[in-house]
Amino acid sequence: MKRSGLLHPELSALVARAGHTQTIVLADTGLPIPAGTPCIELGVTAGLPALLDVLRAVLSELVIEGATVAAETRQESPGWYAELCSVLDGAPAKRPAEISHEELKAALPSALAVVRTGEATPYANVILHCGVNF
Repeated sequence: MKRSGLLHPELSALVARAGHTQTIVLADTGLPIPAGTPCIELGVTAGLPALLDVLRAVLSELVIEGATVAAETRQESPGWYAELCSVLDGAPAKRPAEISHEELKAALPSALAVVRTGEATPYANVILHCGVNF
């Protein structure tokens, strides 16, 4: 058994195999995930686990060079967006890039995987752009 870090076996393996320029999507409970796109289901109930808690755990092990959200996130869920920016504060891109929600959904098939959380905040989805540790 692992002593610390990511304990979920699929999530730990996902981070271990992530390569530079690949993407991992952390998703709310309502994001439609295209058939054939690898998905790790973490949701237990509405709000559990919260996406930002999963993000903190993932960032403890994953090197990222940036993050992307739907522009609607900042507009529709400003409190959640502010918290996201606070979590990303230690990352190279302190503020996430923004694309439309439709563009975010179109990017899902090219992701290494989508991690679906129990997050129930509108537009609470984050594309993580994997970096390199050297």
